[in-house]
Amino acid sequence: MVDTALLERAPRLRFVGELEGDRFAARIDVEACRARGVAAGDTTNGSSYPVSEWALAMTLIALRNAGHEFRRMLDGKVGQDRDQPGYFFGELSGKRVGVIGCGHIGRRYLEFLRPFRCEVRVYDPYLAPEVADIYDFIHTSLESVFRESDVVVCLAPLTPRTRGMIGAEQLGWLQPNAAFVNVSRGAIVNSDALVARLKRGDGVRAALDVFDPEPIPAEHEIRRLANVFLTPHIAGSNGESRPRFFSLMVDELERFFHGHHPRYELTDRTLANRRGV
Repeated sequence: MVDTALLERAPRLRFVGELEGDRFAARIDVEACRARGVAAGDTTNGSSYPVSEWALAMTLIALRNAGHEFRRMLDGKVGQDRDQPGYFFGELSGKRVGVIGCGHIGRRYLEFLRPFRCEVRVYDPYLAPEVADIYDFIHTSLESVFRESDVVVCLAPLTPRTRGMIGAEQLGWLQPNAAFVNVSRGAIVNSDALVARLKRGDGVRAALDVFDPEPIPAEHEIRRLANVFLTPHIAGSNGESRPRFFSLMVDELERFFHGHHPRYELTDRTLANRRGV
Protein backbone atom coordinates (compact mmCIF):
# COMPACT_ATOMS: atom_id res chain seq x y z
CA MET A 1 0.00 0.00 0.00
CA VAL A 2 1.36 3.41 -1.01
CA ASP A 3 0.26 5.44 2.00
CA THR A 4 1.46 8.37 4.10
CA ALA A 5 4.03 6.29 5.96
CA LEU A 6 5.63 5.07 2.73
CA LEU A 7 5.52 8.50 1.11
CA GLU A 8 7.32 10.06 4.06
CA ARG A 9 10.20 7.66 3.42
CA ALA A 10 10.42 8.65 -0.27
CA PRO A 11 10.80 12.46 -0.37
CA ARG A 12 12.03 12.46 -3.99
CA LEU A 13 9.09 10.46 -5.30
CA ARG A 14 7.09 12.23 -8.02
CA PHE A 15 4.95 9.51 -9.63
CA VAL A 16 3.21 6.33 -8.47
CA GLY A 17 1.80 3.89 -11.01
CA GLU A 18 -0.66 1.03 -10.53
CA LEU A 19 -0.38 -1.95 -12.88
CA GLU A 20 -2.37 -4.66 -11.10
CA GLY A 21 -5.49 -3.04 -9.65
CA ASP A 22 -9.03 -2.82 -10.90
CA ARG A 23 -8.88 0.74 -12.18
CA PHE A 24 -9.65 2.20 -8.73
CA ALA A 25 -6.29 2.42 -6.98
CA ALA A 26 -7.07 0.17 -4.03
CA ARG A 27 -3.37 0.14 -3.19
CA ILE A 28 -2.74 3.88 -3.52
CA ASP A 29 -3.72 6.64 -1.09
CA VAL A 30 -4.37 9.19 -3.81
CA GLU A 31 -5.11 12.06 -1.42
CA ALA A 32 -1.83 11.48 0.43
CA CYS A 33 0.03 11.47 -2.89
CA ARG A 34 -1.65 14.69 -3.98
CA ALA A 35 -0.77 16.41 -0.68
CA ARG A 36 2.90 15.72 -1.40
CA GLY A 37 2.83 16.64 -5.06
CA VAL A 38 3.02 13.02 -6.21
CA ALA A 39 1.01 12.11 -9.30
CA ALA A 40 -0.85 8.77 -9.20
CA GLY A 41 -1.68 6.87 -12.38
CA ASP A 42 -3.42 3.61 -13.19
CA THR A 43 -3.05 1.78 -16.50
CA THR A 44 -5.13 -1.28 -15.69
CA ASN A 45 -7.52 0.11 -18.27
CA GLY A 46 -5.30 -1.83 -20.69
CA SER A 47 -7.82 -4.64 -20.34
CA SER A 48 -10.54 -2.35 -21.70
CA TYR A 49 -9.35 -3.01 -25.26
CA PRO A 50 -10.40 -6.68 -25.40
CA VAL A 51 -13.43 -6.16 -23.12
CA SER A 52 -14.91 -3.59 -25.48
CA GLU A 53 -14.37 -5.95 -28.40
CA TRP A 54 -16.10 -8.77 -26.54
CA ALA A 55 -18.93 -6.41 -25.59
CA LEU A 56 -19.59 -5.87 -29.29
CA ALA A 57 -19.36 -9.60 -29.99
CA MET A 58 -21.76 -10.43 -27.16
CA THR A 59 -24.15 -7.73 -28.36
CA LEU A 60 -24.36 -9.46 -31.74
CA ILE A 61 -24.60 -12.88 -30.11
CA ALA A 62 -27.40 -11.80 -27.76
CA LEU A 63 -29.43 -10.13 -30.49
CA ARG A 64 -29.21 -13.24 -32.69
CA ASN A 65 -30.04 -15.47 -29.71
CA ALA A 66 -27.02 -17.55 -30.64
CA GLY A 67 -27.11 -19.50 -27.39
CA HIS A 68 -30.45 -20.96 -28.45
CA GLU A 69 -29.18 -21.90 -31.91
CA PHE A 70 -25.99 -23.43 -30.49
CA ARG A 71 -27.98 -25.65 -28.13
CA ARG A 72 -30.18 -26.78 -31.02
CA MET A 73 -27.09 -27.83 -32.97
CA LEU A 74 -25.78 -29.79 -29.99
CA ASP A 75 -29.14 -31.55 -29.84
CA GLY A 76 -28.70 -32.64 -33.46
CA LYS A 77 -31.22 -30.25 -34.98
CA VAL A 78 -30.50 -28.70 -38.36
CA GLY A 79 -31.40 -25.39 -39.94
CA GLN A 80 -32.32 -22.10 -38.40
CA ASP A 81 -35.11 -21.71 -35.88
CA ARG A 82 -37.35 -19.04 -37.38
CA ASP A 83 -39.74 -19.00 -34.47
CA GLN A 84 -37.58 -17.14 -31.94
CA PRO A 85 -36.69 -13.46 -31.33
CA GLY A 86 -33.18 -13.73 -32.73
CA TYR A 87 -34.68 -14.35 -36.16
CA PHE A 88 -37.12 -11.43 -36.05
CA PHE A 89 -35.07 -8.89 -34.05
CA GLY A 90 -31.49 -10.02 -34.58
CA GLU A 91 -29.79 -7.17 -36.43
CA LEU A 92 -27.73 -4.51 -34.66
CA SER A 93 -27.81 -1.89 -37.43
CA GLY A 94 -30.09 1.00 -36.56
CA LYS A 95 -31.02 -0.43 -33.17
CA ARG A 96 -31.26 1.56 -29.96
CA VAL A 97 -28.43 0.54 -27.64
CA GLY A 98 -28.40 1.31 -23.91
CA VAL A 99 -25.00 1.43 -22.23
CA ILE A 100 -24.47 1.28 -18.47
CA GLY A 101 -21.08 2.81 -17.67
CA CYS A 102 -19.06 4.92 -20.08
CA GLY A 103 -15.48 4.73 -18.92
CA HIS A 104 -12.58 3.33 -20.93
CA ILE A 105 -14.53 0.24 -21.97
CA GLY A 106 -17.73 2.11 -22.74
CA ARG A 107 -16.06 4.70 -24.94
CA ARG A 108 -14.22 2.10 -26.98
CA TYR A 109 -17.46 0.18 -27.32
CA LEU A 110 -19.14 3.32 -28.67
CA GLU A 111 -16.41 3.63 -31.30
CA PHE A 112 -17.12 0.06 -32.41
CA LEU A 113 -20.84 0.84 -32.67
CA ARG A 114 -20.38 3.72 -35.12
CA PRO A 115 -20.63 1.63 -38.33
CA PHE A 116 -23.94 0.21 -37.13
CA ARG A 117 -25.57 3.68 -36.94
CA CYS A 118 -27.16 2.93 -33.59
CA GLU A 119 -29.03 5.39 -31.41
CA VAL A 120 -27.22 5.25 -28.08
CA ARG A 121 -28.41 6.01 -24.55
CA VAL A 122 -25.92 6.03 -21.69
CA TYR A 123 -26.30 5.88 -17.92
CA ASP A 124 -23.22 6.98 -16.01
CA PRO A 125 -23.54 9.38 -13.05
CA TYR A 126 -19.80 10.16 -13.11
CA LEU A 127 -19.63 11.17 -16.75
CA ALA A 128 -18.38 14.61 -17.76
CA PRO A 129 -21.19 16.39 -19.67
CA GLU A 130 -19.10 17.06 -22.77
CA VAL A 131 -18.59 13.33 -23.42
CA ALA A 132 -22.18 13.00 -24.67
CA ASP A 133 -21.51 15.70 -27.23
CA ILE A 134 -18.23 14.16 -28.39
CA TYR A 135 -19.72 10.67 -28.84
CA ASP A 136 -23.21 11.86 -29.83
CA PHE A 137 -25.38 9.94 -27.40
CA ILE A 138 -28.22 10.70 -24.99
CA HIS A 139 -27.00 10.86 -21.39
CA THR A 140 -29.97 9.61 -19.40
CA SER A 141 -31.27 7.64 -16.43
CA LEU A 142 -30.87 3.95 -15.74
CA GLU A 143 -34.61 3.52 -16.19
CA SER A 144 -34.53 5.14 -19.62
CA VAL A 145 -31.65 2.90 -20.68
CA PHE A 146 -33.67 -0.20 -19.80
CA ARG A 147 -37.09 0.91 -20.98
CA GLU A 148 -36.07 2.45 -24.30
CA SER A 149 -33.32 0.16 -25.64
CA ASP A 150 -33.34 -2.85 -27.93
CA VAL A 151 -30.18 -4.08 -26.23
CA VAL A 152 -28.75 -3.10 -22.83
CA VAL A 153 -25.02 -3.55 -22.27
CA CYS A 154 -23.56 -3.42 -18.77
CA LEU A 155 -20.01 -2.02 -18.75
CA ALA A 156 -19.97 -0.51 -15.25
CA PRO A 157 -17.28 -1.29 -12.67
CA LEU A 158 -18.15 -3.07 -9.45
CA THR A 159 -18.26 -0.50 -6.63
CA PRO A 160 -20.32 -0.05 -3.46
CA ARG A 161 -22.81 1.92 -5.54
CA THR A 162 -23.14 -0.57 -8.40
CA ARG A 163 -23.20 -3.82 -6.39
CA GLY A 164 -26.72 -5.20 -6.85
CA MET A 165 -27.69 -2.10 -8.85
CA ILE A 166 -29.64 -4.16 -11.39
CA GLY A 167 -32.41 -6.11 -9.74
CA ALA A 168 -35.95 -7.26 -10.42
CA GLU A 169 -37.27 -3.73 -10.87
CA GLN A 170 -34.61 -2.72 -13.40
CA LEU A 171 -34.82 -5.99 -15.33
CA GLY A 172 -38.58 -5.60 -15.36
CA TRP A 173 -38.08 -2.39 -17.35
CA LEU A 174 -36.62 -4.38 -20.25
CA GLN A 175 -39.02 -4.30 -23.15
CA PRO A 176 -40.13 -7.61 -24.73
CA ASN A 177 -37.65 -9.00 -27.27
CA ALA A 178 -34.80 -6.90 -25.82
CA ALA A 179 -31.32 -8.31 -25.29
CA PHE A 180 -29.17 -7.96 -22.17
CA VAL A 181 -25.37 -8.17 -22.14
CA ASN A 182 -23.03 -8.15 -19.15
CA VAL A 183 -19.25 -8.19 -19.60
CA SER A 184 -18.37 -6.21 -16.48
CA ARG A 185 -19.00 -7.87 -13.10
CA GLY A 186 -21.62 -10.42 -12.16
CA ALA A 187 -22.38 -8.93 -8.74
CA ILE A 188 -23.81 -5.79 -10.36
CA VAL A 189 -26.85 -7.87 -11.32
CA ASN A 190 -29.11 -9.81 -8.97
CA SER A 191 -28.72 -13.32 -10.34
CA ASP A 192 -32.08 -14.66 -9.14
CA ALA A 193 -33.86 -11.67 -10.67
CA LEU A 194 -32.01 -12.16 -13.95
CA VAL A 195 -32.96 -15.82 -14.16
CA ALA A 196 -36.58 -14.98 -13.40
CA ARG A 197 -36.62 -12.29 -16.10
CA LEU A 198 -35.13 -14.62 -18.69
CA LYS A 199 -37.77 -17.26 -17.90
CA ARG A 200 -40.69 -14.90 -18.48
CA GLY A 201 -40.92 -15.99 -22.12
CA ASP A 202 -41.35 -12.61 -23.82
CA GLY A 203 -38.33 -12.79 -26.12
CA VAL A 204 -35.72 -11.35 -23.75
CA ARG A 205 -32.35 -13.05 -24.19
CA ALA A 206 -28.89 -12.55 -22.73
CA ALA A 207 -25.18 -12.93 -23.36
CA LEU A 208 -23.15 -13.07 -20.16
CA ASP A 209 -19.41 -13.17 -19.67
CA VAL A 210 -19.83 -12.68 -15.93
CA PHE A 211 -22.22 -14.00 -13.31
CA ASP A 212 -22.62 -14.19 -9.56
CA PRO A 213 -21.32 -16.53 -8.29
CA GLU A 214 -18.23 -17.36 -10.33
CA PRO A 215 -17.42 -19.91 -11.40
CA ILE A 216 -21.04 -20.73 -12.15
CA PRO A 217 -21.97 -23.90 -10.24
CA ALA A 218 -22.51 -26.87 -12.53
CA GLU A 219 -26.08 -27.28 -11.31
CA HIS A 220 -27.06 -23.61 -11.65
CA GLU A 221 -30.20 -22.98 -13.70
CA ILE A 222 -28.58 -20.22 -15.80
CA ARG A 223 -26.54 -22.90 -17.58
CA ARG A 224 -29.68 -24.55 -18.89
CA LEU A 225 -31.66 -21.56 -20.14
CA ALA A 226 -32.02 -21.73 -23.92
CA ASN A 227 -32.04 -17.95 -24.35
CA VAL A 228 -28.64 -17.43 -22.70
CA PHE A 229 -25.14 -17.49 -24.14
CA LEU A 230 -22.38 -17.89 -21.53
CA THR A 231 -18.62 -17.41 -21.48
CA PRO A 232 -16.40 -17.92 -18.39
CA HIS A 233 -15.24 -14.32 -17.70
CA ILE A 234 -12.83 -14.22 -20.64
CA ALA A 235 -13.44 -10.69 -21.96
CA GLY A 236 -10.40 -8.96 -20.49
CA SER A 237 -7.90 -11.78 -20.07
CA ASN A 238 -5.62 -12.66 -22.93
CA GLY A 239 -1.96 -12.73 -23.83
CA GLU A 240 -2.11 -9.34 -25.53
CA SER A 241 -3.85 -7.31 -22.83
CA ARG A 242 -1.57 -8.21 -19.91
CA PRO A 243 1.64 -6.69 -21.37
CA ARG A 244 -0.37 -3.61 -22.36
CA PHE A 245 -0.63 -2.54 -18.70
CA PHE A 246 3.15 -2.15 -18.69
CA SER A 247 3.53 -0.52 -22.10
CA LEU A 248 0.83 2.03 -21.29
CA MET A 249 2.63 2.87 -18.05
CA VAL A 250 5.94 3.35 -19.87
CA ASP A 251 4.20 5.80 -22.20
CA GLU A 252 2.65 7.52 -19.19
CA LEU A 253 6.01 7.94 -17.48
CA GLU A 254 7.52 9.33 -20.66
CA ARG A 255 4.76 11.94 -20.89
CA PHE A 256 5.02 12.85 -17.22
CA PHE A 257 8.77 13.29 -17.09
CA HIS A 258 8.75 15.34 -20.28
CA GLY A 259 6.45 17.81 -18.58
CA HIS A 260 3.17 16.71 -20.16
CA HIS A 261 -0.13 15.92 -18.46
CA PRO A 262 -0.62 12.24 -17.54
CA ARG A 263 -3.29 10.48 -19.54
CA TYR A 264 -4.36 8.02 -16.86
CA GLU A 265 -4.08 10.07 -13.68
CA LEU A 266 -6.41 9.13 -10.84
CA THR A 267 -8.79 12.03 -10.28
CA ASP A 268 -11.51 13.08 -7.85
CA ARG A 269 -14.08 11.59 -10.23
CA THR A 270 -12.20 8.29 -10.19
CA LEU A 271 -12.20 8.24 -6.39
CA ALA A 272 -15.88 9.15 -6.19
CA ASN A 273 -16.69 6.29 -8.55
CA ARG A 274 -14.59 3.86 -6.54
CA ARG A 275 -16.27 4.80 -3.26
CA GLY A 276 -19.76 4.89 -4.72
CA VAL A 277 -20.49 8.47 -3.68
